Amino acid sequence: MQSLKLYPEIKGVREDVIAWRRHLHQHPELSYQEEKTSQFVYETLLSFGNLEVTRPTKYSVMARLIGSQPGKTLGIRADMDALPIEEENSFDFKSRTPGVMQVCGHDGHTAMLLGTAKILSGMKDSLKGEVRFFFQHAEEYFPGGAQEMVDAGVMEGVDIVIGAHLMSTFEIGKVGIVYGPMMAAPDVFFLTIKGEGGHGSAPHETIDSIAIGAQVVTNLQYIVSRNTDPLDNLVLSIGKFVGGEAANVIANSVEISGTVRSFDLKFRESTILMERVIKGITEAHGASYEFNYLTGYRPVINDNEVTKLIEETALEVYGEQAVDHQKPTMGAEDFSAFQQKAPSNYFLIGAGNKEKGVTYPHHHPRFNFDEDAMEYGVNIFLHAVRKILG
Repeated sequence: MQSLKLYPEIKGVREDVIAWRRHLHQHPELSYQEEKTSQFVYETLLSFGNLEVTRPTKYSVMARLIGSQPGKTLGIRADMDALPIEEENSFDFKSRTPGVMQVCGHDGHTAMLLGTAKILSGMKDSLKGEVRFFFQHAEEYFPGGAQEMVDAGVMEGVDIVIGAHLMSTFEIGKVGIVYGPMMAAPDVFFLTIKGEGGHGSAPHETIDSIAIGAQVVTNLQYIVSRNTDPLDNLVLSIGKFVGGEAANVIANSVEISGTVRSFDLKFRESTILMERVIKGITEAHGASYEFNYLTGYRPVINDNEVTKLIEETALEVYGEQAVDHQKPTMGAEDFSAFQQKAPSNYFLIGAGNKEKGVTYPHHHPRFNFDEDAMEYGVNIFLHAVRKILG
């Protein structure tokens, strides 16, 4: 799909953006370990000129481009961290770090924002206001790098903040727009049920933690199906159930953990109901329990006015056929920390391409994205700057 309005400078940075992405893909670093990644970004930004480059936190980078004329301040965010997954791709720039992979497109996000910064750094004299480029660490690991950056003051004076996510499951040439709630708050819980183990041939002499745990898992599902308005969005999923060591031994204890996801923080009150269920079942069978509930990121909720600006930008640049109004997802993103400080929008960039074999989902060991999609991201960022700052 051809752009109706493509910044000509994009062609000049295309090879740089691809090279940056491939370098980052080859040298992935986990959350809160992005030492070389952040240093690479820091030095690359310094090479552009006209930018004030700082390190707000140990593993993050911020660049400020202050225009020659007064105006609003726009923040643009990209994340940088990788995940502990062994890459199964065979291309030349696959990960060189065993067991670590850029498996969610963060290398592309960083490369797109570097390309945007390079182009805009040459437009300082015509820029109204300020653009802040946030290169964030630790998106994948709670409590998240976004909150650390916000706590360090990067959002002071910011009027609007935007961000984007490349999506391998979304056709290249499409721009995904979501008004209002977009991603859920991802809470987690950990439960240990303690019974009394014994021989499998004499269950009457034990307190069977596995049997009790099975009842707990089943009854927790009723919180969603029978205690929640069916028009509300709430997910309660069990991801771990571990207990026992042998086929003929009744386990002394069982460990259960899972996630609770919603768009409305009022559902965090469901912890009261969860514990009531757990307590009732364990007490009924003479067992005890330990329950720990941890709140995760806030939900991503897009501001309607800023979302409209991004949608209008996509329409002007790529036409009606490019804009795809997406449904919310129960996935999570710590971009929500930036949203607490300024009106914002988080949008999606199609990066899948069946003809190129780019079909694997995010967090898959063969994940990849069509590198042509990064041009879409840079172009929308540039036009958004023009539209928002004037």
